Amino acid sequence: MKERYKIAILLFIFIFLFTVALEYHREISSIYNNFISVFHHSNTEKRLIVGRASDSISLDPGNTTDMDSVKVTVNIFETLVKYEKEGKEIVPGLATSWQSSEDGLTWVFRLRQGVRFQDGTVFDAHAVVFNFQRWMDNNNPYHDGSFNYWNYVFGGFPGFAKSVNALSDYSVEIRLNKPYAPFLNTLAMPVFGIGSPEAIRKYGNEVYKHPVGTGPFSFKSWEPNKSIFLIRNDIYWGTPAKVDEVEFKVIPSNEDRFEQLKEGTIHIADNLGPDDVVAIEDDQNLQLLLRPGFNVGYIAINNGKSPFDNKDVRTAISLAINKEEMIKEVFANLAKPAKTLIPPLLWGYNESIEPSEYNPEKSMQLLAKVGYPRGFKITLWVMNSPRNYFPKPFQTAEYIKESLRKVNIEVIIQTFDWDEYLNRIQRGEHEMALIGWTGDNIDPDNFLNTLLSSENAKTGYAGNYSFYKNDEVDLLLTQARQATDMVFRKHLYRRLLQIVNSDMPSVPLVHTMPVLAARLSVKGYSPYITGVESLENVDLE
Repeated sequence: MKERYKIAILLFIFIFLFTVALEYHREISSIYNNFISVFHHSNTEKRLIVGRASDSISLDPGNTTDMDSVKVTVNIFETLVKYEKEGKEIVPGLATSWQSSEDGLTWVFRLRQGVRFQDGTVFDAHAVVFNFQRWMDNNNPYHDGSFNYWNYVFGGFPGFAKSVNALSDYSVEIRLNKPYAPFLNTLAMPVFGIGSPEAIRKYGNEVYKHPVGTGPFSFKSWEPNKSIFLIRNDIYWGTPAKVDEVEFKVIPSNEDRFEQLKEGTIHIADNLGPDDVVAIEDDQNLQLLLRPGFNVGYIAINNGKSPFDNKDVRTAISLAINKEEMIKEVFANLAKPAKTLIPPLLWGYNESIEPSEYNPEKSMQLLAKVGYPRGFKITLWVMNSPRNYFPKPFQTAEYIKESLRKVNIEVIIQTFDWDEYLNRIQRGEHEMALIGWTGDNIDPDNFLNTLLSSENAKTGYAGNYSFYKNDEVDLLLTQARQATDMVFRKHLYRRLLQIVNSDMPSVPLVHTMPVLAARLSVKGYSPYITGVESLENVDLE
């Protein structure tokens, strides 16, 4: 009896110990498995974090004009044709081939088959027609927004575009009212990314917050003024993106953005200041990236307001600014003085134009001549965050203020958030405003028609922020758009730039080399000349 009792006790102890050991083993296994899972997750899922100064305004490409919006949408949407990396040649996009009639009025595009939008719906000719009709027709039920770029480059409706029709499920015909030399270059612009008709119907005027395209990344979420998150598009027709997720993180301060890059909490820092170049080069964990100077930063002088409707007043303002000194003091020599509104990299540039001189004495003489011997008071607007063409906008404004003070022009500086800033200058509320342009394509029309055409000086969606109007300039712009002979087009643009240089509707200041930097772990990232690039080839090591 005692033996049985002892055996029972021993068996109970054994079972107890076995149970404890089993639970302990399970706990250890759970901890181990969780660790392995986290370790595996952190090593297989890659999030690329891009730090930038400003948030996007809209993720509906047809309704964007600002670079911070396009830098996101170019990853979500694709265009019929696109530029190769150097920005010099048009290559297939959603269209695999194209041909035009001899008179240049009819274009037929063969579309890529087997492509789906990120919502699973089919990309075809009917989707392309839906997008074009939405952009071009003010009476289209889905024409919600200003569609500024369509107005800038196609002249609204009817403008250049006559009709867009599906010849078959994968063939689209675009008819023009008149020849349009920059046509293919224009279609390559990211603002003409093709969106899902289903998503546009579903979200209506809120589609700018719910973008659906065919690109390598799909939209995930947007925390305004904080971050936009994209994830890899697993049904992408092309080579899959190399990272699983991209975060566009808003970090307004240059110093904070650079500090986070050094700490490794972001991988790429956009819109850094020229003063950061030396520190970037000295940091063994960073790589310096300079974007080609395919831009112009200028003072938009509102020609529709007195006294700026007088050419002598505008010229006096130009004469008061020492661009060479400003570039040394504000841009750390990472810029070139601008003679015109197009950069020297662009064909059609008129190198024979003399740079505007720095001559305060002559400036005061002109002011006295037109009735302002004691000068006057003006307001200069400046954006509250850096842009490619003005990496230090407030310091640039301060330099201009001090320069004009020397010729008795008192400047009051006023700043706005970027979204409000654009809206206000498009409505022509400013007297003078710092603004700029980065080329969307390699045709001079993209700069000159947008910034100088009377058609683009309409309040509400103006791209001609100086509200400059000159009949001869308009004629030259129209001729250059319709001419197919490159030599003749160059001649027209050179003549146009001479006229504009004489009229001085605005003050060209600089062509900058925008500064970016990335961690050494970032591979495959190369800044494009047009200022925006898709990130599907970027990887993290």
